[in-house]
Amino acid sequence: MARSIMIQGAGSNVGKSLIVAGLARAYTLRGLSVAPFKPQNMSNNAAVTADGGEIGRAQALQARAARRDPVVDMNPVLLKPETDTGAQVIVQGQRFATLKARDYGKAKAELLPRVMESFTRLSHSADLVLVEGAGSPAEINLRAGDIANMGFAEAANVPVVLVGDIDRGGVIAQLVGTNAILPAQDRDRIKAYIVNKFRGDVTLFNEGLGEISQRTGWRPLGVLPWFSEAWKLPAEDVMDLARPRPGGAFRVAVPRLSRIANFDDLDPLAAEPGVQVEMIGPGRPLPGNADLVLIPGSKNTMADLADFRRQGWDIDLAAHMRRGGHVLGICGGYQMLGAEIADPEGIEGAPGHMPGLGLLDVATVLEPAKTLALTAATYLPTGDAVEGYEIHLGRTEGPDCARAWLGLGERRDGAASPDGRIMGTYLHGLFASDAFRRAFLARLGAPVSDTSYDAGVEAALDALAAHLETHLDLDALLALA
Repeated sequence: MARSIMIQGAGSNVGKSLIVAGLARAYTLRGLSVAPFKPQNMSNNAAVTADGGEIGRAQALQARAARRDPVVDMNPVLLKPETDTGAQVIVQGQRFATLKARDYGKAKAELLPRVMESFTRLSHSADLVLVEGAGSPAEINLRAGDIANMGFAEAANVPVVLVGDIDRGGVIAQLVGTNAILPAQDRDRIKAYIVNKFRGDVTLFNEGLGEISQRTGWRPLGVLPWFSEAWKLPAEDVMDLARPRPGGAFRVAVPRLSRIANFDDLDPLAAEPGVQVEMIGPGRPLPGNADLVLIPGSKNTMADLADFRRQGWDIDLAAHMRRGGHVLGICGGYQMLGAEIADPEGIEGAPGHMPGLGLLDVATVLEPAKTLALTAATYLPTGDAVEGYEIHLGRTEGPDCARAWLGLGERRDGAASPDGRIMGTYLHGLFASDAFRRAFLARLGAPVSDTSYDAGVEAALDALAAHLETHLDLDALLALA
């Protein structure tokens, strides 16, 4: 069995995922076989694994950092929100059920053995398992039946390192307050802590470290300065994409759908120096100077299409087309562009159908069977190789599919309007293929570069590992495992 250590947070979005990715690369560079593990994740940004399932995209990035193929055991429970009160539950890569929050709480006892099964299997394949918690163990109202934080740590007998976020303020209260409210058996599992996202002279926080250690009895592993290259890594949270990134004159506008899913399509575009990707939130119009409107994937296409209209984005999109703009829909966005979406079996809600945006002469029927596959394709206009993945419910057909622009072996994917300004596809992740991305952007008149997206991600992971080696005591952290 491997050694293991669990990285928990004093709150959400404190940087756990990034720290685990950096640790995975750092210890891999030291010669260890490392595997990431997250018992329970909540995200609609999923990755397709080589063993035919889906996991959180953060765990796929962590697997990449560890130079391993992602497998479903790295994230045995994935919650994919469909409404404000319910989520699709993915267990070991496959759909388990769609449950309301209260019903999911009752199901966790049934899921813990599956979580432990995955953890045990993964532990036999590595020297070190880096476990990531979810949210915060301070949510003691959720402790009974917990499988995401201390409940898992107790079941697996794994020591814990707690991360606090100084950038949002109150990091002493975050860490000391967590210590104060945890029950003794959980408090004793925490062996050390990390202060993350510091800006400025870290020595100015020496007194703060002393206060935290004195009040908690935990040892500090270091103060981690803000990692400025984080934007080069695939974003797990859509809010990370909403923050301004470096960009150029070619403007890509992306309506931020309420149930946006698998938005990793945007990361390679945002990495292009001549391209500016802008997330357009609710209450804002689609900008009149956009060159491309990209409608992303959705976990609930019909609900997001209704919201798209409520925002008035359908009117903005029509104006964009009158100005000669281009539109690309990916997965759920592709379905929205058609004439109609039908849900005869009530997969996304009550059975019924809804008119689409009518920009492509296609129609979609939602079906229970999910398409889930890593896919190699060819960009038919140029012959460039494309790699991506399919993760969708539904079948889309119609006259505009005769202008399919991706070849998937003997299959064809996608559709295009007669003038080629409106395009749709089911293939996610396609912009990570450099040659395709350049050809696609060049056709739209965008400046292109020799940027290698994958090389940029690898360089950022190496830089992150060096950042952690410099500022954290990784020998001490490893000794705690």
